[in-house]
Amino acid sequence: SYLNIKYLLLISVILSVIIGAIGGLNQTSLRKLMAFSSINHLGWMLSSLMISESVWFIYFFFYSFLSFVLTFMFNIFKLFHLNQLFSWFVNSKILKFTLFMNFLSLGGLPPFLGFLPKWLVIQQLTLCNQYFLLLMMMMSTLITLFFYLRICYSAFMMNYFENNWIMKMNMISSNTNMYLIMTFFS
Repeated sequence: SYLNIKYLLLISVILSVIIGAIGGLNQTSLRKLMAFSSINHLGWMLSSLMISESVWFIYFFFYSFLSFVLTFMFNIFKLFHLNQLFSWFVNSKILKFTLFMNFLSLGGLPPFLGFLPKWLVIQQLTLCNQYFLLLMMMMSTLITLFFYLRICYSAFMMNYFENNWIMKMNMISSNTNMYLIMTFFS
């Protein structure tokens, strides 16, 4: 009976981290992205619960804090889709940077705050010789970090390319005006 529950829990952890990671790859809705991220974190929390309640509590506390901050920012600034992030606070890079730091922290990227509970779980799973489970969880975290980094990179670079495009269009426009003036006087 105990072994059946343990295997059921292991299968639940593996399915949660895989579904959470793969499901979030092509999402454009921030709510769906957070839902798949939560499914991924559920796998991490279940594995931490297998280890000890104190590790689970630490993970749950950090995850709740980071999720609250992100959803609070989404609610305050009425952000629902990824394309809103691309034009969000073009003049306020600090707020955009804060949002992306929270994204990367939620993904568990070192040295951000969200890495600490994942590091605790990694250490404890290593001590328990749960290498296969650890491998599956870390691979799913890499996929999750990929879509978080893709969002951050796209949002920062879109503004950069848009500004460069506007500058080039202004230069082309001024060159065209100069050619028109030269044509008029010739």
